[in-house]
Amino acid sequence: MRTPWKRLVQAPALCGVLALGIAACGPGPVGQAGRSEAEPDKVITVYSGRSESLVQPVLDAFTKASGISVQVRYGDTAAMAAQLQEEGGRSPADAFLAQDAGALGAVAGKGLFAELPDAVLDRVPSAYRDDGGAWVGVTGRARTMVYNVDQVAGTDLPKSVFELTEPQWKGKVGIAPTNGSFQAFITAMRVQHGDEKTEDFLAGLKANDARIREGNAPIVADVDKGSLASGLVNQYYVHELAEEEGTTVEELKARNHFFPDRDIGSLVNVSGVGVLKRAGDDPEVRAFVDYLLGTRAQTYFAQETYEYPLVAGVATAPGLPELSSLDPPDVDLDDLADLATTVKMIKDAGLA
Repeated sequence: MRTPWKRLVQAPALCGVLALGIAACGPGPVGQAGRSEAEPDKVITVYSGRSESLVQPVLDAFTKASGISVQVRYGDTAAMAAQLQEEGGRSPADAFLAQDAGALGAVAGKGLFAELPDAVLDRVPSAYRDDGGAWVGVTGRARTMVYNVDQVAGTDLPKSVFELTEPQWKGKVGIAPTNGSFQAFITAMRVQHGDEKTEDFLAGLKANDARIREGNAPIVADVDKGSLASGLVNQYYVHELAEEEGTTVEELKARNHFFPDRDIGSLVNVSGVGVLKRAGDDPEVRAFVDYLLGTRAQTYFAQETYEYPLVAGVATAPGLPELSSLDPPDVDLDDLADLATTVKMIKDAGLA
């Protein structure tokens, strides 16, 4: 058995309506969940590698439900991980909410996380948590190829992501090389196929005139309007675009293609959370982790951001294949920690 938290608390009761009860609870100030007037001294500090627009509603709802205020620092996941490593034991952070397992692994590799108890870890399938208990997944995020149905026939869809370096895809593939999810995917490719084959893939994308974008959302938008034929993204961006456009996924020109046969292009990564050692026995931080793995927060991520819930009993968003139906590669997410080498390889290939 792993070492339990010294002071266990019940996960807080949740409030409101809809996925998180934001309408009933009301938002707090930008960048910080509202402090409870009844219990003003209950404060935790979270470093978030996930965007404010996505995470802040969760933090606001948590504060309303628990009376625990959240001081949050937002930034790029890799930058937040690097900052935590630089700060070490001097960091004011209690918890790190990361976009991908690689960033969590990098922090865990420096021995900065407290060991989570089985009561937390066992809520999530073993594939989506750290083997040593240093972090736990919050949501699942599947890599896909998004394609324009008018430009790419279903019969022409590749069976492997490696096919995208072939001549027929020249100038037709969008990538976001500075994005954390792309970097985690390339790290997974290194783990499964080795650095030499990964370098060849990156060089092939460059030679094949891959189209560079700043993020996944611009790739999906360009694919939908036809200025790109395809791109490498996460599964939820197509659903987010449909919501923004006030339409359905079926009415978009952009569709998801999940590579079959455990291809590395169908990696399932996670967003997740780790608790810094300084807060390893803090009941307020434990309440925060419990909230992220509770039904309301999991439902919010499923319904509002179209990510995969990792806790049993929470439904996947309509229109998405079930996580259990995907055929992802057999990659240990603990092995995705070497982001620095990956970033260098991407730069050396001339893609960033």
